[in-house]
Amino acid sequence: MANRVAMSGGAGGIRYVAALVAVLGSLLIPAAATAESASAVVLMYHRFGETDYPSTNIRIEQFEAHLAELASGAYHVVALPEVTAALTSGRTLAERSVAVTVDDAYLSVYSQAWPRFQAAGMPFTLFVPSDAVDQGQANYMSWAQIREMAAAGVTIGHHSAAHGHMATWSRARVKADIERANRRFREELGFVPKIFAHPYGEASRTSLTVVAEAGFEAAFGQHSGVAQANLKSTYLPRFALNEAYGGLSRLKLVASALPLPVSEITPADPLLGDNPPAFGFTLTRTLEGLSRLRCFPSHEGQPAHLEILGGRRVEVRPGKPFPPGRGRINCTLPGQGGRWHWFGMQFYAPQR
Repeated sequence: MANRVAMSGGAGGIRYVAALVAVLGSLLIPAAATAESASAVVLMYHRFGETDYPSTNIRIEQFEAHLAELASGAYHVVALPEVTAALTSGRTLAERSVAVTVDDAYLSVYSQAWPRFQAAGMPFTLFVPSDAVDQGQANYMSWAQIREMAAAGVTIGHHSAAHGHMATWSRARVKADIERANRRFREELGFVPKIFAHPYGEASRTSLTVVAEAGFEAAFGQHSGVAQANLKSTYLPRFALNEAYGGLSRLKLVASALPLPVSEITPADPLLGDNPPAFGFTLTRTLEGLSRLRCFPSHEGQPAHLEILGGRRVEVRPGKPFPPGRGRINCTLPGQGGRWHWFGMQFYAPQR
């Protein structure tokens, strides 16, 4: 298979600047843990059977096929808190560990997805934006329904209050939004969720710092890749599934993905200053067939130019700037047994 699996997600003369890499500690956790021993695939859904919204919806027949595949015995489906605890401590997870998450608390989660999760005996995490629930927005769950799910064992996650574009917000605004949601969670559920999901997967160094200071055990974006112990716990990846990218073959592909063991990721800030970014990372160990590594910018129809320096340092240069808004670079490398090593990053390009 051609190495274009990361498409859903240069110039020569590249030099690795050690001083730049030294700044990047904010994207790392202690090196004692390894990507292979502590890693898991985290899946992300939004709506179920709401075909008016294909970019965030999964059709019911697709979802039922996913559940059957995940329950086939080929995977170890675990609750998200088990994954985050392992990633932050370096504890080993079972081979092919998978966790399931759902964002935004749409009513179809309660009416369509939850009964099917229950029938399959499968744990999942629901990330709730408090303002949308408070305002009784159309097609959103109520606090009573969320309490019912929490009482039944569904993990409730924090998805901010306003569900805004936090990458462009000030520190004070991000902090105030999280604190407002905290108050509503305490009032309605009696607790504040310990795991956070960045709205739209968007983040900046500022928002990541506020999330870390808020004391969350972990936080997730919406960039494709395998969650691994080498990555900062405040910006972990998830594979998004929707109508276009929700076929059974894609589910099998991403659920079987392997980590691309990386460290020293540049740039440190997902909010782009220089655009296109000088994207790069260092592999924590030597991988076979590294010449087959490909990195795909989401706004280009071909892999980006890359150079491998010293056998482990990878420098990637998109050919043109990202358009304003969200952009991604996904890197994949064929692994053993038909599986793929997969690492991606999401960036936010401000309006010029």
